[in-house]
Amino acid sequence: MHKKQLRIRYIRALETFFKKTINLLKLHNFDFVLFKIRTEKNYKNILKLDSIILTSSYFIALKAFINQTLNFLEHHSSSFKEERNTLLRNANLLQKEKNRNMYTKDKHKNSKFNDDY
Repeated sequence: MHKKQLRIRYIRALETFFKKTINLLKLHNFDFVLFKIRTEKNYKNILKLDSIILTSSYFIALKAFINQTLNFLEHHSSSFKEERNTLLRNANLLQKEKNRNMYTKDKHKNSKFNDDY
C-alpha cells in the first residue's frame, strides 16, 4: 500500500474511535461496563494498523484524547462521573479545533470576477 493510503486509513481509524467514544459517553443511560468493553474493542481496530506520525494540532489532540480515554478506563473513580464530564468537555474542544481549521475566511472575496447578472 502507498503511504497516503496508510495515513488515511490510520486517520479514519482514529476518528472512528473518537466518534464512537463520544456516542457512548452521550447516552442517557450510560453504562460504564458497556463503555469499557466497546472502547477496548474499538481501540483494537487502531492497534491493527501501523502507527503513523501526524503533526497537525488536531491529530495530536486526537491522540491525546484517545490516550486520556484509555487512561480513564484503567484509573477511574467509582461513579466515573467526573471522568465522563472531562472526556465530553475535551471532545467538545477537539471538535471545535477541527471546525476552526475547516472554515477559513476567503481572503480575496472582492477581487473575484463579477459580471453583474
